[in-house]
Amino acid sequence: KRAYKPVSYVDQMAIHFSLNGNMIPKDSDEGRRQSIRLSIAAGRLILLSFLSSEKAPVETSAVTSEEAEIKDEESTGDTQAAEEEEAEGSGTAEAAEAAEVEEPPPPRVKEQKLANQFNFIERASRTLNNPMRERACQSEPTPCKDFSATANQWKIYDAYVEELQKMERSKEKEKPKAQIARKEEEKKKGRKLTSLELQSDDITKISKAAKIMERMVNQNTFDDIAQDFKYFEDASDEYRDQQGTLLPLWKFQYDKTKRLAVTAISWNPKYKDLFAVGYGSYDFMKQGQGMLVLYTMKNPSFPEYVFSSESGIMCLDFHNDHPYLMAVGFYDGNVAIYNLKKATSQPSYKSSAKSGKHTEPVWQVKWQKDDMDNNLNFFSVSSDGRIVSWTLVKNELVHTDVIKLSVEGTTMQGPEGLQLQTLGCGTSFDFHKKIDYLFLVGTEEGKIYKCSKCYSSQFLDVFEAHHMAVDSVSWNPYHLKVFISCSSDWTVKIWDHTIKTPMFIYDLNSAVADVAWSPYSSTVFAAVTTDGKAHVFDLSINKYEALCTQLVVAKKKNKITHVQFNPVYPVVIIGDERGHVTSLKLSPNLRKMPK
Repeated sequence: KRAYKPVSYVDQMAIHFSLNGNMIPKDSDEGRRQSIRLSIAAGRLILLSFLSSEKAPVETSAVTSEEAEIKDEESTGDTQAAEEEEAEGSGTAEAAEAAEVEEPPPPRVKEQKLANQFNFIERASRTLNNPMRERACQSEPTPCKDFSATANQWKIYDAYVEELQKMERSKEKEKPKAQIARKEEEKKKGRKLTSLELQSDDITKISKAAKIMERMVNQNTFDDIAQDFKYFEDASDEYRDQQGTLLPLWKFQYDKTKRLAVTAISWNPKYKDLFAVGYGSYDFMKQGQGMLVLYTMKNPSFPEYVFSSESGIMCLDFHNDHPYLMAVGFYDGNVAIYNLKKATSQPSYKSSAKSGKHTEPVWQVKWQKDDMDNNLNFFSVSSDGRIVSWTLVKNELVHTDVIKLSVEGTTMQGPEGLQLQTLGCGTSFDFHKKIDYLFLVGTEEGKIYKCSKCYSSQFLDVFEAHHMAVDSVSWNPYHLKVFISCSSDWTVKIWDHTIKTPMFIYDLNSAVADVAWSPYSSTVFAAVTTDGKAHVFDLSINKYEALCTQLVVAKKKNKITHVQFNPVYPVVIIGDERGHVTSLKLSPNLRKMPK
């Protein structure tokens, strides 16, 4: 009939286990019969035990003197008479009871059933009883019938314990001698270690107070900069004809990062004065260790957190909902998650060759919304042409290849007639602010791919964007169709993702290292070039030229690598190849709010 058929009743109950019991209600006929039988049997047992206890001394007693024999005969005569009377009384009682029910069988002592310790169904319904070896049985007034059973059980128990101790001893013997030697060394150094531990405990007690004192001293030292940050507004902007300036504020640097380049910058989403800086090297021939450093604008002289890594850090990203979690990508193709709450220098979770790490440097990482099982997950893009989704499942990073970048028209002829597809090299990507599945990928070939999380084998669109590598691509936070890209071919381009050609093209006369949209206006963006200049544009005021072009890094051998807007304050931070991060304040003309 091509229609849903209504079901009148659906049984919602499912029985997973049922067991028929052997209990009988006391009030039933069978229950009454059994209770009567039990009472009769109990009466018989009591009588038999009484008779046996009385007869024993009469048979065994033997006295030589005649007086004693006479006395014994008298006493035995009295006792026998009493027994006969009692026996007659009990016999009449038994006859009366037997008449009520039925003729009982000849009296027989019923053997008590021994509890089976290995029948787990029976044991589950009992309370836990752990007999204290022989004492439990010996302390009872009558001999314990379970004595032999419990003794056997304890023998079995002792055998198991002995076996367990043997295994532990063998494990200790198998431990390498190096560990034993190390322990001996630690014992020798025991006094020194305890003194150091005491010292570290004292430091942790005063660390918070010391940090506050350090910030107060820094605020006094850099008082003029703090005043500029808070209150200074460039009055000359009124006479500049819409042009603006960048006022240098604090310069952040750390001694151990002098020879490393700033490869990534990210502001913390919760603490607006805190930002993370990744250090590594863009030079293929100068690869070494990397560092992850977190600074706050409240203390420009020393970082808040410092983490070192074996490989250079290429990218990082803070989690929006958990601001203490950071995803990090390394030059060796690994990704990791750092937890700022844990006082360790190592990442909490890290990929490996077994868990599907990238084979080339990871150029960008981005946190995504938690998956359907509420597991944390982030995406990464690498030069190996893979966009990978990493999910944190049971304290382990599990990877899923979302898409592989293939270059069209570059199929190579391999051995034995095999067709080999050349993979593209991803350099940057960004996810749409509202459409969850939509993202853009920039490549070394200069193309930008519009991709979907749902399709792993094809692209939604391809933009022939630049002639050299795409260094950065970013969606506009306000206008849902617009995105911006920059490249080493000296250009910054603004696109509508529904149109194949760019809407705006800006030539900045030098390779553009990074570009960023402002958080306060849909028309303002900043770009930095390798000649040490920062450019700030506002399309609502001037669509053709930058409102501000300012030299930030003076030295010739030094290049700017990254730029980021603060999410709240009118401040940008710019990183360079010497490991320095400079903060600059935007003048009023550069931060006009849209109408």
